[in-house]
Amino acid sequence: MHLKNYLMLVILLVIGFYQINAQNTSDTRLMKSPAISENNIAFIYAEDLWIADKNGSNARRLTIDEGVESNPVFSPDGSMIAFSAEYDGNIDVFVVSSKGGLPKRLTWHPVWDQVRDFTPDGKSVLFISRRSTYTNRHAKLYTVSIEGGQPSELPIPHAFSASYSEDGKYIAYTPLYEVFNQWKNYRGGTQSRIWIYDTETHDVVEIDKPASGGNDTNPQWIGNKVFFRSDRNGEFNLFSFELDSKVVTQLTNYEDFPVISLNTNKNDLIYEQGGYLHSFNSNSLSSSKITIPIATDLLELRPRYVSGDSYIRSAGISPSGARAVFDYRGEVITVPAEKGDVENISQTPGVHEKYPQWSPDGKQIAYFSDASDEYSLHLKTLETGVIKKLPIPGAGFYAYLHWSPDSKKLCFVDNGRNLFIADASSGKITKIGTDMLYIPGSFRELFGSWSHDSKWVSYTIITETNFERAYVYSVAQNKSFELSDGLSNVREPIFDPSGKYIYMLASTDAGPVVNWFDQSNQDMEMTNSIYLVTLQKELISPLAKENDEENNEDDEKSEKDDADKDDKKEKETLPPLKIDWKGITNRIIDLPISPGMYSGLSCSEEGKLFYLSRKPHSSFSDPQSLRMYDLKEREDKEVMLANWYTIAASGKKMLFQKEQTWGITEVGKQPENGLLSTGSIKVKIDPRQEWSNIFNETWRVNRDYFYDPGMHGLDWNAMKEKYARFLPDVTCRSDLYRIMQWMCSELAVGHHRFGSRGDRMNNPDKVGGGLLGADYEVVDNRYRFAKIYGGLNWTPELRSPLTEPGVNVSEGEYLIAVNGKEVKADQNLYSFFENTENKIVELTVSASADGSGSRKVKVVPVESERSLRNRDWVEGNIKKVDKATNGQVAYVY
Repeated sequence: MHLKNYLMLVILLVIGFYQINAQNTSDTRLMKSPAISENNIAFIYAEDLWIADKNGSNARRLTIDEGVESNPVFSPDGSMIAFSAEYDGNIDVFVVSSKGGLPKRLTWHPVWDQVRDFTPDGKSVLFISRRSTYTNRHAKLYTVSIEGGQPSELPIPHAFSASYSEDGKYIAYTPLYEVFNQWKNYRGGTQSRIWIYDTETHDVVEIDKPASGGNDTNPQWIGNKVFFRSDRNGEFNLFSFELDSKVVTQLTNYEDFPVISLNTNKNDLIYEQGGYLHSFNSNSLSSSKITIPIATDLLELRPRYVSGDSYIRSAGISPSGARAVFDYRGEVITVPAEKGDVENISQTPGVHEKYPQWSPDGKQIAYFSDASDEYSLHLKTLETGVIKKLPIPGAGFYAYLHWSPDSKKLCFVDNGRNLFIADASSGKITKIGTDMLYIPGSFRELFGSWSHDSKWVSYTIITETNFERAYVYSVAQNKSFELSDGLSNVREPIFDPSGKYIYMLASTDAGPVVNWFDQSNQDMEMTNSIYLVTLQKELISPLAKENDEENNEDDEKSEKDDADKDDKKEKETLPPLKIDWKGITNRIIDLPISPGMYSGLSCSEEGKLFYLSRKPHSSFSDPQSLRMYDLKEREDKEVMLANWYTIAASGKKMLFQKEQTWGITEVGKQPENGLLSTGSIKVKIDPRQEWSNIFNETWRVNRDYFYDPGMHGLDWNAMKEKYARFLPDVTCRSDLYRIMQWMCSELAVGHHRFGSRGDRMNNPDKVGGGLLGADYEVVDNRYRFAKIYGGLNWTPELRSPLTEPGVNVSEGEYLIAVNGKEVKADQNLYSFFENTENKIVELTVSASADGSGSRKVKVVPVESERSLRNRDWVEGNIKKVDKATNGQVAYVY
């Protein structure tokens, strides 16, 4: 081939590749938080701050960093942009020239600061913060000079969104946090409302609402009109309120997607709707979509490798203990105990695989996979790589796989609180038990264990009394038998490998605790005792009273030889399990272990019982005592500290987790060098594929867990289609969470939210700040301690640094220096305490502003004052009520 033609072919192939994989650059979507000036618009795209000409052309990025930017606003003359940014992992107020340059930091408080507006003279930035509130339900308004210095608190009790009128006489604001973002059509007691505050008279006027209520928010001024968003007539649309006439007018009539994030300049408004930005002219009352072409590198979209122990979510162990298997960020990974490499046996970036378990014969690994867009049970043969896929007739989500000892069957549960058995050969799935009452949680483990001959399964169900009751299911008879009487709470019934016994946990003080909806039991903990059930009526109690007899050496040797032969024979050919059901409740024996908070019963061999013991009132994330009770020796001892463990099918090795470390060790022995190199696990992810999978699984989670099968009257399939259209335009994880939030908001239900925004390619390390538990006032260009919050220094959450023994700083004294650096009131006080939380700091204090007679004290700042301020507020309320009622009424918090 001619070189010129060859080069042309290569160029065409490269161009074709990028056309297939590129983001739509001609009409970009999912820009948010728009702002508008006379000549420009600003917005957030891919978590960075951008600016463009007013018509959407000439878009350019103003910031690029590891954190997230938000809430941009223009100064009145359009020369500057204020915004909140996550530089150094702390959300603070910054300003930057509209032409670009290095952003200037204005706040340093460790509590987040969210920008709302500029003051009308353009000299200060208005923002909200929870820095001085007694609860995280409220925030307050502050202004900070663009030259720097200490922020000033406005005389408004609390606020969320806010903006100044052009003359500065009024502030329109919403007093309460918004709850409607994922609660569409919210009409509860904290509906968002707009109050207009007169800065001269301190009078407040509320924008009227219809009798049916609604949420009014995001107030913005043009002249004497307040423009705002409201869902008073259905979907969020644009409205105006005329200050003199008090007339409210609806200006847009969208029905498909809400108007989001409103901002104004002297004549124009800008808002987000349907994934695009729109401008609205206040004179012509007309809107138009802004087309913004953006072609840029979107690093969050690049496939990459990820690592870290935090991605491990469930685990298992191979029969011999040579390897562990992990659910690692949705991939099935095996890790060697000693020699070898980490292996990714699934390699499916856009598929969620979980709960992997090795078969006892070592030939297969079973796991759940949503490769078909619904979860099914996959059985992967390790030698050939062939995957057998078994469809599951359950409630949609599944967990906790348990192979039978003969590797022919598996038990698992679903989110409907059902217990199933799957036949690995035929694919037949049988439901064997169902909870009668529901307890919150993703899943509940009903399974106890398999019998040694794979013909029986022990399990529990929750009965109408909220107690768990133990059953044993016969595979051959397809029938369950009652093991406990239901008068106590029985958990984790497991077979002894010999087939002689079942061990179980049981509690007789569970009654006040197991009712999860009764808040009166929140400070109570349930204790368990460990019991043994003899399964054959002829068996003598293994804890029967012993009587020593004198034996000669020949007798002892003969007994040992016979025992060894019997032990070997028993391991080779254990007879099928026989259970004598008649009178079985009379054969329950209490093991000589004091009651405690136990879990994780398991057996390695006959009479070797393992369990976890948790200290009272300790955190469930703390390591527990992994203990072993030897039935023959009648001895109970600690093996190690662990959060979780499982015993290999051979009974020789165990996999354990202790905090973020994992290891394999011999059963019953302290680990020596058995820690696994989980830090070496790396999997390649494709963000686009992951995000599509996360979106689909979010949709399915709501379909399969939502309490109303009718989905509040929604066509839930149509909702998936409505919001999936945004997936091609997602640039980062926070974009994904936004569209999932939009979709879930359609259900119009409370307490329905996401707990995390997920991970990102680069997460900035948090650099917080220390706090002294005090309020300050400025006197003679110095910071003076106006109020020092009293604490309870013996309680970590209520430690007040300035009141600790030997510090002796008093209200009215001046702060002269921090760690030797002089502090003046034209400097931001909190900038001196950056990265000082829980570290020793030297303060120079004085009774005089000039520093005369100063002294030095050492303190350890706290990272949050919330508990101190909350306690002060509560105690203040107690005193007010006591005084107002002459001690006749108590205050309850």
